[in-house]
Amino acid sequence: MFYLIYLAFEDAAKDYPLLNLVQYQTVRVALAMATAMIVAVAMGSRFIAWMRVKQGKGQPIRSDGPVTHLSKVGTPTMGGLMILAGIAVAVFLWGDLTNPYIWIVSFVTAAFGVLGFIDDYAKVTKQTSAGLTSKQKLVAQVIVSVIAGVMTVLWMTVSPTSPGLETSIAFPFLKAVLLNVGWFYVAFAAFTIVGFSNAVNLTDGLDGLAIVPVMMASAAFGIITYLVGNFIFSDYLGVHHVPGAGELAIFCAAIIGAGTGFLWYNAPPAKIFMGDTGSLALGGALGAIAVATKHELVLGIVGGLFVAEAASVMIQVAYFKATKKRIFLMAPIHHHFEKMGWPESTVVIRFWIVSAMLALAGLATLKLR
Repeated sequence: MFYLIYLAFEDAAKDYPLLNLVQYQTVRVALAMATAMIVAVAMGSRFIAWMRVKQGKGQPIRSDGPVTHLSKVGTPTMGGLMILAGIAVAVFLWGDLTNPYIWIVSFVTAAFGVLGFIDDYAKVTKQTSAGLTSKQKLVAQVIVSVIAGVMTVLWMTVSPTSPGLETSIAFPFLKAVLLNVGWFYVAFAAFTIVGFSNAVNLTDGLDGLAIVPVMMASAAFGIITYLVGNFIFSDYLGVHHVPGAGELAIFCAAIIGAGTGFLWYNAPPAKIFMGDTGSLALGGALGAIAVATKHELVLGIVGGLFVAEAASVMIQVAYFKATKKRIFLMAPIHHHFEKMGWPESTVVIRFWIVSAMLALAGLATLKLR
């Protein structure tokens, strides 16, 4: 909003240095981060108290999980609403609302947030760890992701350096290689968004485990969006230039800010859980950002922790169906380490370290070409 106001009064703003700063993406990135954090923190205590009253027994805890999780009984869920509120306010105030990528990512985030809210509501009201069926969630996710994929192809500004980029898959470490798959790209984009959304959802099982790696991935993609959206930087690095994608750095900053505010209350012992409201939305947002910046494969590196969590579930299920035996003591894999005797805090911090290393590895692909 403030950026549009600046554009409307650009000539007058030149006489006021502080107002003139709004034109710079880097300034709006910082302001978006601070705004989102303030909103999330400000909502915190009263929102948690209200959720505790409304939900009663809170999020149902799996009876077959680690025994230490029984102490979490009564903790409210749907904390993702705090994160989404922070993101919405920050992007509305500091984002360029004429930018198509802002609307595409916002659409995915909001739609997945609504889906997650419905799932959380079903769990709380039925007092069961099973909300919507997997088929119901998958169908809704696919529909939203296909729409987002089509919007990305149709609304993407033609790249002056990479013709056909809108329907192509770019590869890390390779400068000039593009695989143009035509409209099949929509299916690939949908797979990226749906897959990463569910991967983040599966990771959200311990206090603070999901939100910090999400913030790390957002920081990495904040840098990526800024660089690919800038012609000079993208040309220097040899990455495909995506005009307008730099504005998504504001969205990434909002995720970091809102995530920081949420972590204030989600730090062990958590006062509130993110729930599917937050995990599905944040995973979907990162997937959509990766699609918009043509860094879908790099997302697999930056978000490698989430990929590993999802893979552990798929491997466990497939192996059990084939042999009636289990590879892991419990899946997702963070529960495996808990079953091995690792304290929850140890699992969380070590996973944070792994996530940080993967984020740096993903950023390294920008230069190693």
